[in-house]
Amino acid sequence: MPIPSPIPPTLARWLGRQLLIIALITVLLSLFLVVTFNQRIALTLLYTFCITVCCSICVQGIRTGLAWLVNRIVIEPESGEASHWPGWPLMSFSIVAGTVLGYTLGNELANQITGLNSPGILDSSLRRGLTIMLISLVPGVGLTLYFLNRSRLEAAETRVQTAQRQAAENQLRLLASQLEPHMLFNTLANLRVLIGLDPARAQAMLDQLIAFLRATLNASRSSSHSLQDEFARLADYLALMQVRMGTRLRPTLDLPPELAALQIPPLLLQPLVENAIKHGLEPAIEGGELRVSARLEAGQLVLEVADGGVGLAATPAADGTHFGLHQIRERIATRYGSAARLDLRAGTAGGCIATLYLPMP
Repeated sequence: MPIPSPIPPTLARWLGRQLLIIALITVLLSLFLVVTFNQRIALTLLYTFCITVCCSICVQGIRTGLAWLVNRIVIEPESGEASHWPGWPLMSFSIVAGTVLGYTLGNELANQITGLNSPGILDSSLRRGLTIMLISLVPGVGLTLYFLNRSRLEAAETRVQTAQRQAAENQLRLLASQLEPHMLFNTLANLRVLIGLDPARAQAMLDQLIAFLRATLNASRSSSHSLQDEFARLADYLALMQVRMGTRLRPTLDLPPELAALQIPPLLLQPLVENAIKHGLEPAIEGGELRVSARLEAGQLVLEVADGGVGLAATPAADGTHFGLHQIRERIATRYGSAARLDLRAGTAGGCIATLYLPMP
């Protein structure tokens, strides 16, 4: 026999809020009726609870039906945006009709439970019927105003969050687009030098550059891609650099299969690899190893770029503009806030290690 699925958290919160409101209305109305009309507390609580539940169901049912009709007839054909609010005229009708129907059903339900024969609105005198309607309409109008203001606040918060998310995404795209010319400028500067020294290698490097730009064009336009794609773009870039550096560049890419599908911003590691080559490996006569790895550590995704070059101490503080490092820090701050960071430290056997700590996607 299949096990029924649990109630979704959103529905559970909604039901809990509804029950809490119904209980509060039941207690307050019962106290008012007991004090004002000297009624018995137990029977008053029972009748008030049954009537409140039925009124709530009827009012919301009629409101939902009218909103559905408005959406089908008016809103959706014009803008395609549905609304749960049918407008004040139809909402007023929902409150009055739902209150009359709900009171009648709730009163009859309480009569069935107690065995009494308390008259409903339609069976009462005009004065008593109007008094019952006024007392019953007060919570309905109050709750309508409460939920209307609440839904407006939630809609405003949603619009603010959407605007903030879109602004953050636009900033990420801007930062990523700034990284591409930076990488291209460095590569073309190296290519210009190589043309005079070794035209054949320069031709091979140019071919590799064209292939690399073609492969990274789509990735650089998206807000995120998988770690597998990020490492594939790094492999393309390192192949481009190996045309120029030859055996002086000895790269290793270490991506565990279980992390391959995790999503990160595109071209996040490339500036770190560029810095490792430019400031660490190129100044070293024999070059060195370059290792890019990914791992999980204490609930974080850790991305590391380690080189066996000259190290931080051999790199002047003013060497270069540190554009790539600055852009990476801005990108992760925009995307992840204080939950992400970039650390630079000297390697135990020389060289430099750049480590990115990102929250798990």
